[in-house]
Amino acid sequence: MTPAIETVGLTRRYGRMVALDNLNLSVAQGSIYGFIGPNGAGKTTTLRMLAGLLEPSSGEIRVMGQPQRLGTAQRLIGYMPDVSGVYDDLRVWEYLDFFARCYGMGSAQRRRSVSDLLDLVDLTDKRDSFVQSLSRGMQQRLSLAHALVHNPPVLLLDEPASGLDPRARVELRELLRTLRDMGKTVLLSSHILSELAEICTEIGIIESGRMVVNGPVDVVRQQLQNGAKLRIRVIRNVADAEHVLRELIVGDDGKRMSERPRGLPTIRSLQIDPTDPWAILVEAEDVDEDQAATLLAYLISKNIAVSEFRTQAENLEELFLRLTTA
Repeated sequence: MTPAIETVGLTRRYGRMVALDNLNLSVAQGSIYGFIGPNGAGKTTTLRMLAGLLEPSSGEIRVMGQPQRLGTAQRLIGYMPDVSGVYDDLRVWEYLDFFARCYGMGSAQRRRSVSDLLDLVDLTDKRDSFVQSLSRGMQQRLSLAHALVHNPPVLLLDEPASGLDPRARVELRELLRTLRDMGKTVLLSSHILSELAEICTEIGIIESGRMVVNGPVDVVRQQLQNGAKLRIRVIRNVADAEHVLRELIVGDDGKRMSERPRGLPTIRSLQIDPTDPWAILVEAEDVDEDQAATLLAYLISKNIAVSEFRTQAENLEELFLRLTTA
């Protein structure tokens, strides 16, 4: 299937400064793609070029398979900037109606579109309210409705959850899932990384204008994790469990490899969980299901009463900080 968004060698310079350096990006149709990066990494520059608001210095952009040039993006893309300009002296329905007029919609089509969008973003009861009276979360939803007014297949959202309270972020997250179910492709930048992990199908991490890593969330996490982490909780005798596990640690010289039972994962280090004195955190090389099962059976054979045994993945914040540490 043709990617919804594709860039080849996308570059943007401001004089001698390179804001975006040879970005190659591919976003699948119907996906929610999380664009992650520290301030100044090039996220907003990328989104503005994809939206047709900024001319690339070099490189190519394709949206839904079509070459994208300055001034031709408006029909295929809905863009929601990090700071959305709203007209405070307009009522909510008038605000959307104004932008629908900009796209040349007739009166009957505008009425249907405004009604459908207000229902979608749960602002029907605020139809006749002035924009300035809306809360921050409601204004964000209204701005998203504005981006959707011409029913584009692709949405670009720059920090859509910025400044929202927890309830408003939950509402926005559910709305994004609804848009995905409608067949929309969503590319959003955000610093709230834990939420990206919950809603995104793919992520890309950018630093200093260069893409560091990108792909499906689980694949990226697996690529970036330095081995596997296990969390093993016991009912009693945590010291005995720690002793048994420490006997399996392999030093750099590998001297204990011949002493280890076959099929066990290679353990590098371990420690008691600082938040739970009955749990042990184990760092090991990549652990498959057979190795995990063998380790659990080995602990039970040593009379260790295990109440919890699971892998513990690094969250996106940990991966992000490890990748972008200067």
